[in-house]
Amino acid sequence: MICAGAAAAPALWRLCTGARWPLSAYAKKISIRFCSSRMTLDNINRAAVDRIIRVDHAGEYGADRILAGQMAVLGRTSVGPVIQKMWDQEKAHLKKFSELMVAFRVRPTALMPLWNVMGFALGAGTALLGKEGAMACTVAVEETIAHHYNNQIRMLMEEDPEKYEELLQLIKTIRDEELEHHDTGLYHDAELAPAYTVLKNVIQAGCRAAIYLSERL
Repeated sequence: MICAGAAAAPALWRLCTGARWPLSAYAKKISIRFCSSRMTLDNINRAAVDRIIRVDHAGEYGADRILAGQMAVLGRTSVGPVIQKMWDQEKAHLKKFSELMVAFRVRPTALMPLWNVMGFALGAGTALLGKEGAMACTVAVEETIAHHYNNQIRMLMEEDPEKYEELLQLIKTIRDEELEHHDTGLYHDAELAPAYTVLKNVIQAGCRAAIYLSERL
């Protein structure tokens, strides 16, 4: 319907400018366009796009809270600037998905208050194990999230890569930055954390459950 597309226009104007978006003071920039000629409220698979934006917003919110918890414990240590850099990027990711939620009228998951508490607790709890524990958490989370983003990329490519080109570009860019965080965690001794394999498996099981629930609730 024309009226639906018009109603979305005010929320989409920033996404249609083609302006470059800084992810952090240290990070590279991305340029994403969401113009009505490609993705509109009328021509998209609403169920699929709603699910993607909702769960990705929830995931980036959870990552923001995890890093907030880590900074509360380790912010004044030598690894503080490393965590801050990743946190700045996660804040930028969250901002992008928050804008998409408005543009495409997607409601957030009902579990946001739970992810707020659990994300901070996970970040602070693993940071109490030392920088190795915090980095083990980063490796576990980012490996799971990268796999999740890859699944979304495959789904959108199978459905209509031309129509979803801009969303694909955004997801790919954010996935690549999450993989950088994964590698940062390994570089900073994640594998030296106490019971690394057990810790990683437990965190990843929790991440998969959070993804499943956030897509549906």
